[in-house]
Amino acid sequence: MRPEVSVAIPMHNEEGNVELLYHELKEVMEGLRLRYEIIFVNDGSTDRTGELLRGIASRDEAVRVVELDGNFGEAAALSAGYQFAQGDWIITMDGDGQNDPRDIPALLEMLRKGYKAVSGWRRKRKEDYLSRVLPSRVVNWLIALVTGVKIHDVGCGLKGYRASLVKGHQIPHGFHRFLPALFGVKDEEVAEVEVKDRRRRSGRSHYGLGRTFEVIRELLTVRFAISDAEGWRRRIHKARGAISLGGLAVLILLLFSFNLGTLILLLALVVLLSLCRLVERNLLRFLRAQEEGVFRVREVVNG
Repeated sequence: MRPEVSVAIPMHNEEGNVELLYHELKEVMEGLRLRYEIIFVNDGSTDRTGELLRGIASRDEAVRVVELDGNFGEAAALSAGYQFAQGDWIITMDGDGQNDPRDIPALLEMLRKGYKAVSGWRRKRKEDYLSRVLPSRVVNWLIALVTGVKIHDVGCGLKGYRASLVKGHQIPHGFHRFLPALFGVKDEEVAEVEVKDRRRRSGRSHYGLGRTFEVIRELLTVRFAISDAEGWRRRIHKARGAISLGGLAVLILLLFSFNLGTLILLLALVVLLSLCRLVERNLLRFLRAQEEGVFRVREVVNG
């Protein structure tokens, strides 16, 4: 019988967290008295993660393991989880043990109330304030400003969705940081639930301060991707041509008569041209992801 709830978990080199996370999750899901499945997406782990996951799947038919054919990144692993999930509701969480499975019932309660998406909010973070918490708050504010979906903690991996909202989406590298806004939901269709934030129990974090700058770079693209990616790509391509011609005219003018104002205008056009090129390239990457997919599957255990 088809499950009512699917829990999808990307895993990459988490051998020290696999067993404990599974047992915690199993206890919570059994207590819900709902038909459920647990989908572990092994994203090219080079340690014993895959071996441990296959061992769990061999003794628990509610567990499926999707083995990706390489390390495609968290966005791709989430896309695979959405694709293979069979439940009406899909819960996603990190595989490092920092999300507490005991918060899942609160997310499901919000989905039952009719929200299309629910996002966890780690109000009391356990990480370093200057290197992780403060940059995260800045990024959350910028994302809310650009997308119109006001989420306090976009980076929280514990989220819940109606399956119909996420099915068929292929998320390019880095764009998972804009969930759930990337799915085109409105602010009033998204709920937030305060969740616990636990320290990583084993292994090392895959995140760093550099990710903050990646988010800001891709943030220039996400608003266009949400509304009409192909339409905006064509418009920006035409704008690049116009800016290039304008820049050439200004350069010729500058060569014949040097003027500080003209020089500043030329520099501004160069910056604008660079931004247009960056956005167009990211939009093209987004569109190709929808057409070609973002992951390859080597094997599905219990599939």
